Amino acid sequence: METIRGLLWKPTPEEQKRKCNALVRQNVRKLDRDIQGLKMTEQKTKNLILQSSKRAQRNPSMAKQANQEVRIFARELIRVRKQSGRLQTSKAQLNSVQMQVNEAFSVRKIEGSIKASTGIMKDVNSLVRLPELTGTMRELSSELMKAGIIEEMVDDTLMDTEGLDEDEEAEEEVDKVLSDILKDRLPASKAKEEELPSVAQPEEEEEEDDQAEMLAQMRGRLEALKS
Repeated sequence: METIRGLLWKPTPEEQKRKCNALVRQNVRKLDRDIQGLKMTEQKTKNLILQSSKRAQRNPSMAKQANQEVRIFARELIRVRKQSGRLQTSKAQLNSVQMQVNEAFSVRKIEGSIKASTGIMKDVNSLVRLPELTGTMRELSSELMKAGIIEEMVDDTLMDTEGLDEDEEAEEEVDKVLSDILKDRLPASKAKEEELPSVAQPEEEEEEDDQAEMLAQMRGRLEALKS
């Protein structure tokens, strides 16, 4: 019975507008949660950088390893910030989509007709490729097509994540991050990965394990956001 009703009954423009707005708000809330989570991860990463730097100062025999960890955490911080910036941009696009959708429905109410918007099509096409929003953005795309605001379903091919995991960040960018966080405590020389000491001091092992676990958690969060 519900299937027959769904085939015969069409939602009113106001109902279509409410559903589209509800989907946009749902996606905005999802992005807000992810952005907030990344802010917390950023602060934790800064703390790890400071802890590793202090350990290098306390124990000169561990300076090379600690300074290498500082640079590893700095690279993770860069990745977190890039991911956060990408989500902030997506949120702005979503808000733009909502304003354009409401404007389209207002024009329809006044003129009795609606025109497909290439601007909305472009924004939705970009957003639907976000791994974080793929499902609900496909649903929004469908509703916009039914309302006549866009002409066709958008492509759901996942967007390139700009090689956040594969590409090594430029050392200059790492230096800039460390200079901002450590100020005058910036290590005088870079610790190369191949120069790691083979044996860790016993008193440092527990702290190193905690830092390794924290790094794994941060990487896991970034993977979860992109999967």
